[in-house]
Amino acid sequence: MALSYLRILRPVLCRLLPTATRTPLVGTSGVPSPPPVSCAVVRLNYVRHYATKKSKAKAKAQTAKVNINAALVEDIISLDEVKEDMATVLATLKDEFSRNLSIRTSPGALDHITVTTKDGKFPLNQLGQISMKSPQLLVVNVTGFPEATAAVTRAIQESSMGLNPEVEGTIIRVPIPKVTREHRENLAKLAKQFSNKAKDSLRRVRSNAVNHVKKSKEGVSEDTIRLIEKQVQQMADSYVTDIDKQLATKTKELLG
Repeated sequence: MALSYLRILRPVLCRLLPTATRTPLVGTSGVPSPPPVSCAVVRLNYVRHYATKKSKAKAKAQTAKVNINAALVEDIISLDEVKEDMATVLATLKDEFSRNLSIRTSPGALDHITVTTKDGKFPLNQLGQISMKSPQLLVVNVTGFPEATAAVTRAIQESSMGLNPEVEGTIIRVPIPKVTREHRENLAKLAKQFSNKAKDSLRRVRSNAVNHVKKSKEGVSEDTIRLIEKQVQQMADSYVTDIDKQLATKTKELLG
């Protein structure tokens, strides 16, 4: 019983008795009382961890992610077709990178150029024979279509490859710039332009899809429309990430 009262009174005793006078108590029976009461104050340090902007953004993206079954909304929009359109944009970018931004020279470097004539548009390699005389010189022979010489020359100049062809009759000489640091940097800038163009194409695909969904509001709930719009946006964001990866890889390749 006495021990129980002592435990109850401990806080009061700690405040009233000086530390120096707190000595073990001995009962009348001669039996030592329990060890001295410790009045030490324990300070607890609380550390509050604040979420960073990056973690907040990541958490928000994870909670906002949706995954719609394409078959359930095919009457409203074909998500598979939207995905194919976006995949085409990425494939076009890869093709432009390989054809226009190669450091190495080859006769096929000019094959992708389209020539506009009065009879229509034709690939350059259908109007002239392309050969490589040296690593710094390509030659286009348009003897078979001499009337297209001016159009071929103009197409080469406007190909965004930084080429300045020289015409001698029906022979077009195309000097290839030396692979200098400046040339590499120019190619890297061109790669950035191609990637921005691809992102613009992605935005158009996304906008067309969203507009199509908004036109189908009749008989479709607002929640369903919002979910579809989020799904389309997620698809676009994913391909933007792929574009950025392609650009980073190509830039590293060009700049060394």
